[in-house]
Amino acid sequence: MGRVSLTARRRKSGGIMKTVRFCFGPALVLAILLAGCAKPPVEEMNDAEAAVARAENNGDAVAYAPTTLARAKDALRTMRAEADAKRYDAAKAYAADAIAAAERAIAEGREGAERARREAQAMLSELPPLIAQTEQGMDAARGAGLDLDFDSLYTDFDGAVRNSERAADAFSSGLYADATARGRTARNGLSDINMRIAGAAAVVPLGRKK
Repeated sequence: MGRVSLTARRRKSGGIMKTVRFCFGPALVLAILLAGCAKPPVEEMNDAEAAVARAENNGDAVAYAPTTLARAKDALRTMRAEADAKRYDAAKAYAADAIAAAERAIAEGREGAERARREAQAMLSELPPLIAQTEQGMDAARGAGLDLDFDSLYTDFDGAVRNSERAADAFSSGLYADATARGRTARNGLSDINMRIAGAAAVVPLGRKK
């Protein structure tokens, strides 16, 4: 009876193992076949490469959206790494991220350029009246005989005018940040001249006191 029972148990166990192998065998084969058939998302990856290249070649995106552009490039690098590792679903997801970030960088660059254009335009509009006012002030100071180094004053004035002209040239070329910087330098130079004139006018020479 002991032998019969042991044999029966062995037969039963063998039947279970065969059933398990039968159940899991086809699923394992199917998984291997599916993995072998997986293909890289070539179209999506090519679209991502093109999108990031467009953003990198967009001057406004480079100048005014560097952080977003960097995210697009990071996503592109990760996409390539995932594709090399044959993790194609992840590669496809990062391709979408790269495209979205690249398009956002171009949009942000366009908005940033428009803001910079308005700022530069406002700066340039201040300069002509300030130049005229400063020149009149210098002429009046000379006529009044104020104690000033007029050679230095006119040299600084000419430098401010040149910066104003360069600011206008930069604006015409679409270099708005440069236009604003040069315009600000011109404005500061003119303001300094006017402060020197005002300081000299505030000092009354002893010989003129009555």
